[in-house]
Amino acid sequence: MRLSLAPQDRTYYEFFCDFGDELHQASDLLVRLLAFETERKSAARRLLEHEHIGDKIVHDIVRRLARTFITPFEPKDIYDLAARLDEVMDALEATGDLMVLYRIAQARPWALELSRVIAHQVAELCTALEGLEARAGLETHWIEVHRLENEGDRLHRDALAELFDDDLRPADIIKWKDIYATLERACDACEDVANVIETVVVKKR
Repeated sequence: MRLSLAPQDRTYYEFFCDFGDELHQASDLLVRLLAFETERKSAARRLLEHEHIGDKIVHDIVRRLARTFITPFEPKDIYDLAARLDEVMDALEATGDLMVLYRIAQARPWALELSRVIAHQVAELCTALEGLEARAGLETHWIEVHRLENEGDRLHRDALAELFDDDLRPADIIKWKDIYATLERACDACEDVANVIETVVVKKR
């Protein structure tokens, strides 16, 4: 098996930017889904398509790591970044799946607000991924992702509190708790991506 010895291999950066593009489309789609601006089943299918593309990108990254001797940054960080991005995508797709599985027919504003926070996080991460090769000026992006994660935590708490204030059936409370938890998982996963990006940048200083 031949080993790649090219120190200027940009392929990993391209992989991450491609994944960022898929996440950006998926997060925007999820906002439209939770705003009930698009049909549930169709949106869930498209989210699954983005998730499948993301899985392929992660697979390509792992395969390349297995046959590349010199990488642009530490192989563990490359793997961790791919895995954390995959967790974000999985949570977005899972939210769409729950909307269909639970036959959600009415919007709740807290879910929409959480999805908008996640879309904002993803936008910051996409910009950071595009600048990862240069590793300059990225600090503002990971700081903003952390701030948004705190906002997401607050929204999640408020959303749960409202469930018990409203006159909802127990089954509806369970459904929305699951959806809120999955959205929070996406929000937390975005912060995990930001942490890996910060690690990569700090190690290269």
